[in-house]
Amino acid sequence: MKELAARCEGAVLLAESEHCSVYQFRNDTGEGTITFYRVFPGVMLAYNDFHMRYYYSDFMPGRDVFCIDHCREGRLEYPASKDAYSYVEAGDLKLDRRLTHTGRFEMPLSHYHGAMISFDMRTACESLREEMKDFPVDLRALQERYCSDIYPMVLHKDSSVEHIFAELYAVPEKIRLPYFKIKILELLLYLDALELPENKEEKPYFYKTQVEKIKMLQQFLAEHMEESYTQEELSERFDIPLTPMKRCFKSVFGCTIGGWLLQYRMNQAAVLLKTSREMSVAEIAGRVGYDSPSKFALAFRRVMGMSPTEYRGRRR
Repeated sequence: MKELAARCEGAVLLAESEHCSVYQFRNDTGEGTITFYRVFPGVMLAYNDFHMRYYYSDFMPGRDVFCIDHCREGRLEYPASKDAYSYVEAGDLKLDRRLTHTGRFEMPLSHYHGAMISFDMRTACESLREEMKDFPVDLRALQERYCSDIYPMVLHKDSSVEHIFAELYAVPEKIRLPYFKIKILELLLYLDALELPENKEEKPYFYKTQVEKIKMLQQFLAEHMEESYTQEELSERFDIPLTPMKRCFKSVFGCTIGGWLLQYRMNQAAVLLKTSREMSVAEIAGRVGYDSPSKFALAFRRVMGMSPTEYRGRRR
């Protein structure tokens, strides 16, 4: 599945060995890396570490594949149906055949960290049987069970899945390959035994036009953080009803409009405290939308765990 990386905009092969390849990505929004490990014939484990808002992929699956993505941190937008999107968040597991894996991929929080296990079905089905005699999982049946549609299936914050993947993020180098083998087999056994509810709760999805408006709204707030707008004013400005606006924003960015704006303002204030030492705390408060320095100081402490003066003093 290295072609997933190789066909992404700006992908550069940084390093390659017998069992490992590292690709780097860059665009005007940041950079990221994917580290691939060849675990079994036809089976790869990859670590995804992105600090960017989006990337482009022109990957078109030429083979029968089955991919399992675990989100450790951040959020990832994915197609949930035609012209509609939903979001993978921390703790979620996404399973698909990469049939919609092309075009622009959005990471609304500008970071995404996780692991991906990919199976080239033509090779992997046989290699797993050879690796472990009498292995009870039918990989083909598992693919059909979880990927009956062209769109991904997402399992949300399963504690057993979290346990399996948590141990994959800190593996000593000398035992990596054998340990990866054990954990992949454990995951397949778990997914094979998992009872899927008949009427499982689905995450909300939103149509492309709604998502585009919400992203414009977020950009507008970022560019006008020194000003204050009511949610009713934002609803009218971006021509989206108030309740759907709130729901869609929370799905895309993982928090309320007010929560996102508070975090954004405090992060920008932290940058100014570090880099613009000629500015007073009161000036910085005004720059990020606070008329009252005392209210700004309270908000900053709530988010950063210390006062603006303490933050500036600790980072000289």
